[in-house]
Amino acid sequence: MSRLHRAALPALAAYAAVGGCALAPPYRPPVVAPPASYGAMGEWLQAAPADALPRGAWWELYGEPALDALEERLERSSPDLAAAAARYAEARALAAEANSGLFPLVGAGAFATRNRQSDGRPLRSAAQPAEYRDNVAAGTASYELDLWGRMRNLATIGRASAQASAADLASVRLSLEAELAGDYLTLRGLDLETSLLLDTVAAYQKALGLARSRHDGGIASGLDVARAETQLHTAAAQLTDVAARRALLEHAIARLVGEPAPGLAMPAAATLPPLPDIPVAVPSTLVERRPDVAAAERRTAAANAAIGVARAAYFPRLTLTAAGGFESSGAADWLSAPNRLWAVGPAAALTLFDAGARRAEVARARSALTEATEHYRATVLSAFQEVADDLALLELLRQERDEQQQAAIAAKRALDLATNRYVEGAVNYLDVVVAQTAALQADRAVLSLQVRRLTASVGLIRGLGGGWRAGDVPSSRDSAALMKVETGTGTGGR
Repeated sequence: MSRLHRAALPALAAYAAVGGCALAPPYRPPVVAPPASYGAMGEWLQAAPADALPRGAWWELYGEPALDALEERLERSSPDLAAAAARYAEARALAAEANSGLFPLVGAGAFATRNRQSDGRPLRSAAQPAEYRDNVAAGTASYELDLWGRMRNLATIGRASAQASAADLASVRLSLEAELAGDYLTLRGLDLETSLLLDTVAAYQKALGLARSRHDGGIASGLDVARAETQLHTAAAQLTDVAARRALLEHAIARLVGEPAPGLAMPAAATLPPLPDIPVAVPSTLVERRPDVAAAERRTAAANAAIGVARAAYFPRLTLTAAGGFESSGAADWLSAPNRLWAVGPAAALTLFDAGARRAEVARARSALTEATEHYRATVLSAFQEVADDLALLELLRQERDEQQQAAIAAKRALDLATNRYVEGAVNYLDVVVAQTAALQADRAVLSLQVRRLTASVGLIRGLGGGWRAGDVPSSRDSAALMKVETGTGTGGR
């Protein structure tokens, strides 16, 4: 053993003594204290232990085959979902690249050259030929000894980032599914509003005929006819406005399912689906049901591991290298035993002065961890808020709908009385107009509240994660699930 190797051994032994130490802080997921309950839940009951939203096809709760078909088309053809799946595949490829640093790098090469030396080359002896051949075939191997956990932390960052991307994909999928369901239910509400306005236009046409008959008989004035015409044309204009809003919703649904806007025509529906029974989990389990919360937690884990990578820069990088092969000046005996060559040995590199660059990088990594932690807390708080908002909205809209239904009944009774009294000549047509306007507004308000409750239920399901669970994130131990490049999400608990 050479004197240089003997001198290097104590230093290498000292570094190995602390080798494998974890320079990243011990990771503990951030904790956000959940509320004791969601507050006044009204008719919504807390889920029993066996209750759960359907995994995946949560929209089937509404019992609408047309909605089921649209959601399936979204899964197959949505460009937004395909882009999110591609981002996930990219993240898994990056995780595989980071994971490869834990293994030796092996290579091979060969070259055959004809060379000429300069006559004026320094220290060239007279025995050296002016021209010569150099044929080399050799293999090389190198392996970085991960004494400080730099490569392990890089692999951890890659896996955690891929897991976050998997949760992002689930979050995008849930968001698109909820947007499609909300648009579909709103469109169905417009179908019923169209039916209501068609009935109203027909009733107003009869009322206009009555006013004209009374005018022709000299019982009513032309003012009554003008008022009846105004009501009829106003209702017809509202019918056109509803048709325009419905067309825009059709276009929005077409975009979500990956079709050009004019290519989708949805037949009108005669009814709205009933409000589904949605099991509401206790607040403490909400963080396990939201893919956006899981993504924020995984990014916090990646930021924690990044501190270890930054701190490892203070220590030397030790690499073991080896090479072996054959070298000859001729091709005939190139690969013979006398022409073999080899080299093996360690190499160490340490930065001695960088003007504070490493210190700044560690500070940056710590600040990034703080940012990721606070983003996680904000995401969890938003999750609690969204569920509480939708629960409160559903309960308050129920109360408002009940009151509005009573108002609609009273408005219908008032319209019947005003019409009968007008026929009897006891009131003028202005009373009929007022009663007609109030009755139509009350009926449309009841319908609007029913639709708002349905779309709020979609928001509640989305807020609860749509049946998603934290176990849908590929396991950090399941490297095979993270290293594949196909699209789609893995299974297994974290």
